[in-house]
Amino acid sequence: MFSHVHLGTRDLPRAEAFYDAILLPIGLQRRQVIPDGGPDCACWIAPDRALPRFYITMPFNKKAASAGNGTMVAFLAPNPAAVDQAYHAGIAAGGSDEGPPGERLHYGKGYYGAYLRDPDGNKVHIVHRGDMA
Repeated sequence: MFSHVHLGTRDLPRAEAFYDAILLPIGLQRRQVIPDGGPDCACWIAPDRALPRFYITMPFNKKAASAGNGTMVAFLAPNPAAVDQAYHAGIAAGGSDEGPPGERLHYGKGYYGAYLRDPDGNKVHIVHRGDMA
């Protein structure tokens, strides 16, 4: 359904460290970004797919990045252990807690997730969807 998602950052190296910490444990990998005249960015994808892509980027208009109220990006994890690993790695990489790992059965049977804010304040959800198995 989605081609790509972009979130802004004020500090690309810091954001790269945070997203490597939470995305590598759930099986995503960093993709090389070929400069195209746009702002500096980093990109992650599933190893067996070209799309969708997740980008963290310096804003094109060169103004400060800001987190959207009510905006969140959710990443699918292969199992609850990967959710735990990504959450703890994200906290260690400068993220902040918005809801620790655990079952959230009100969302569905087998739903297990955690919520974080990245160092720029963007809300991120790591989720294992056992209800979709």
